[in-house]
Amino acid sequence: MDFSRVHLDAEDQDFLEEVRTFLETHITDEVIRHDRETGDNFHEAVHLALGAAGYLELEWKTQAEGGFTRVRRRIFELEKRRFHVPWVTWGTTAMVARSVNSFGKDELKDEVLPKVFSGHVRLCLGYTEPEGGSDVATCKTRAVRDGDHWIINGSKMFTTGAHNCQYVFLLTNTDPDAPKHKSLTMFLVPLDSPGIEIQGIRTVDGDRTNIVYYSDVRVEDKYRLGEVNDGWTVLREPLSVEHGAVAAAPDGLADVSIMMHQANFMATAVDKVAANVGRPDPNGRRAVDDGAVAYRLGRSAARLEAALSSPTLYGRVAIAQTMRDIAPDLMDVLGAAAALPVETDGAADDGASEYVYRFAPLSGIYGGTLEVFRNMISQHVLGLGKPAYAAKRAS
Repeated sequence: MDFSRVHLDAEDQDFLEEVRTFLETHITDEVIRHDRETGDNFHEAVHLALGAAGYLELEWKTQAEGGFTRVRRRIFELEKRRFHVPWVTWGTTAMVARSVNSFGKDELKDEVLPKVFSGHVRLCLGYTEPEGGSDVATCKTRAVRDGDHWIINGSKMFTTGAHNCQYVFLLTNTDPDAPKHKSLTMFLVPLDSPGIEIQGIRTVDGDRTNIVYYSDVRVEDKYRLGEVNDGWTVLREPLSVEHGAVAAAPDGLADVSIMMHQANFMATAVDKVAANVGRPDPNGRRAVDDGAVAYRLGRSAARLEAALSSPTLYGRVAIAQTMRDIAPDLMDVLGAAAALPVETDGAADDGASEYVYRFAPLSGIYGGTLEVFRNMISQHVLGLGKPAYAAKRAS
């Protein structure tokens, strides 16, 4: 493992200072409080400011297309994380915009992409269905052709950000008699279309997601992405990105796995617990001088570092599992005051451990369950074959 530092030249150092000044100006206490209260992981004024400053376009484009250099991209990613920029809706927007660019008609690209870069258009994911679980290919939402239009009926669960977005990247079934991976068609559906109803759902960690109902929604064929019944081709790349099944960057200037943003909250909690147990009480005693406390804290820190160093799908699993495993230990080390949330009088670590404890179960569900990812590792990385779920026949 290479622990060397990246030394910035004068221009990149100036860029770092520029980004920090921008974020200090826009990521105020009010923005952080708004994000915590709404659970949106989005703030429109901040998003529009990022667009107006050109940062959204620079981050989306490759260096060859005029985007950030590799070093500046890394600077920008890390500073956004350190300032806790509400980011989830931009993450889905950037992902879907790539599919629009690859599979959309020129008319659709012209309608969507410039406003994506300015921040005025946001895009969300319409994959999971209320009874579908992690297997999105079992899609029941139907799209039926009607001349130059399609009529869509169905519902989608966990469409995070839909209430702040203008389009949804919608997975539909256009041939129910075909094999499931040959029956899918993708659309970019305008969310102001008649027949769409968005209902909010709050999760245990305080985030907001949505269930979205589609009732005789009429969509022009220009909003179709890719070929009819070839939606799996369109969907494959963004699914791989969401799953974290992407190759590590050879220059080291990128996260080694997905969910590093969430892992930052876990690292903050470990640091705050360490600071708390290292402070002397009025009698001069420190909790960390107790061998059991030191052992549990040290084990949590070691697990954290191992998770942060695990690449690709392994890291996706390691981060989520580590959150689940160490959050109870961190709270137990601090005692009852660790159960108090952020900005509560008497909270042992200002709610850092309490938040990680609530977020941990969800970290193993978002984008697919831990069981799904473990199966992906066993089948596609380790070559162990597909699990046999069917009961054995009696001989």
